[in-house]
Amino acid sequence: MKDTPGWASPGSAPSDGHEPGASGPAEPNDRADAPQPEDQPSPDPNNTGSQGPGSQWSPQQPPPGQWSAPTGPGQTPPPPPPPGPGWGTQPPAGPGGYGAPGPGGHPGYGAPGYPAWGGGWGGPPPAAKPGVIPLRPLGVGEILDGAVSTMRTHWRTVLGISLTVAVVTEILVILLQGFVLNDSTSTEALNDPSATFDELTRAMGDAMLGTTVVFVISLIGTVAATALLTTVTSRAVLGKSVTTGEAWRDARPQVPKLFGLIFLLLLITFGVVLVGTVPGILVAVAGAGGAGAALAVLGGLGAGIVALWLMIRFSLASPALMLEKQSIVKSMSRSAKLVRGSWWRVFGIQLLATIIANIVAAIVVIPFTFLAAALSGDGIGGLVNGTGDLGWTFLIISGVGSVIGSMITFPITAGVTVLLYIDQRIRREALDLELARAAGVQGYSTGPTPGG
Repeated sequence: MKDTPGWASPGSAPSDGHEPGASGPAEPNDRADAPQPEDQPSPDPNNTGSQGPGSQWSPQQPPPGQWSAPTGPGQTPPPPPPPGPGWGTQPPAGPGGYGAPGPGGHPGYGAPGYPAWGGGWGGPPPAAKPGVIPLRPLGVGEILDGAVSTMRTHWRTVLGISLTVAVVTEILVILLQGFVLNDSTSTEALNDPSATFDELTRAMGDAMLGTTVVFVISLIGTVAATALLTTVTSRAVLGKSVTTGEAWRDARPQVPKLFGLIFLLLLITFGVVLVGTVPGILVAVAGAGGAGAALAVLGGLGAGIVALWLMIRFSLASPALMLEKQSIVKSMSRSAKLVRGSWWRVFGIQLLATIIANIVAAIVVIPFTFLAAALSGDGIGGLVNGTGDLGWTFLIISGVGSVIGSMITFPITAGVTVLLYIDQRIRREALDLELARAAGVQGYSTGPTPGG
């Protein structure tokens, strides 16, 4: 059996061809001063019988554990190899054994303050963090913390962009609700037990129309804020700041493509929902109102699930379009590639970020809504009962609260989307190496990076 270093102790197995019964290496006989076997008596003063005639071993042997390889005349024994760091590094033992003080007062192995076996391995070195996130695959908490840290560190730029987008979006919503939706939308039939099916259908259609229009405007504002905040967040990852003007100059060439992407995503969503609800609508028009309504509801639920799956699949298209300067179709393809295999993770993180942002925004918006209702004609009772008129006083005061809430939600949702995009590229394409080089972190090569 061969002696394997590090696993078998010296002398536990023959490694040089000797017989197992041999106690050590044989003394060479070609030396001039070495007596021949027949001239050398057997030194056995204690009559132990352990040394027979012809034995060349001296009765004075070195203590165990200090054997060294035999050397010839004029040769010095090779120095022992230096101990390597990490696992298996063993300090010199003191006179009293392991743990006892060694020469010079240094602690022995196992003494307090000296690492035990494997103590030299402290795990991988921490990832570089030039900005708001460490340059490695991120956890959920790190993504959320990175979005909040970006808003806190670069608050002037972030809040300036968010305020601008929120004001423009809310003005559009207020004008639309004040001039169009408030006259055409009537939800009184929903609270009337004696309302006919046609009245209920009309009321539900008006309510869905108003909700859909407001949702579309809010979605446009959210995606626009995401586009403008993408540059801020990407610079924050590198530990660099950017002004509002720089963010706009960087995003401006891609803004037309961004709105084209928004329009295409909305078209896909409405197309899927329409395909799911049309059969039920046709059945209801044919005369089977109850069956048609049930079929429309089931089809709408199924279409909603498909639309949600598609929206999450393409949710990273906006940062891909802004950062990679891709076309609309290629940015959607990039998003689908990055989300593939991580759909539930991306969905869960975005859902969590949306819930947190909306809870924080609701703390601000709800007081303004009750204040607006109190100052309007019908008071808070009209708001609670759903019979209040959406007058200009109510719309303006509640709109101020919505602007403040949007200033909070836009940076969080946009930051999470951008950091999710960066995290997925780190996991799949080693983007952290390119980011570290761009941030000037020492110890990274300058060669090409996969997926860079």
